[in-house]
Amino acid sequence: MKIGYRDLLDRANAQITTLSVSEVSDLHGRGEIQLVDLRDRRELERDGRIPGAFHCPRGMLEFWIDPESPYHKPIFAEPRRFVFYCASGWRSALATKTAQEMGLAPVAHLGGGFAAWRDAGRPIESVSKG
Repeated sequence: MKIGYRDLLDRANAQITTLSVSEVSDLHGRGEIQLVDLRDRRELERDGRIPGAFHCPRGMLEFWIDPESPYHKPIFAEPRRFVFYCASGWRSALATKTAQEMGLAPVAHLGGGFAAWRDAGRPIESVSKG
């Protein structure tokens, strides 16, 4: 193997903005960001999500961002700062790098992901099955 996931993460983290739980909480509380939850549906139903987060499964991100894609989601055309998160910050680091390369700006990710948010005692909302 020429390159492993840790190399990919190191490269991504060197090129993206990582925000702490405290920074995300402050920005979210002021309505200055759009949180994007990249976890799969089972994770959301099991663990909940950060209130107000938009769910975008990681496998659909590129298709939902690109306005030329038949799967484009208008939320990604809004003039907002997007902050991605996943369970621990790995998928979101790679997703943030990809979104940045696609021209979505400004973008960042939540360091430590949903686990860091939950462990810091921040609010979580339930997600119903369906």
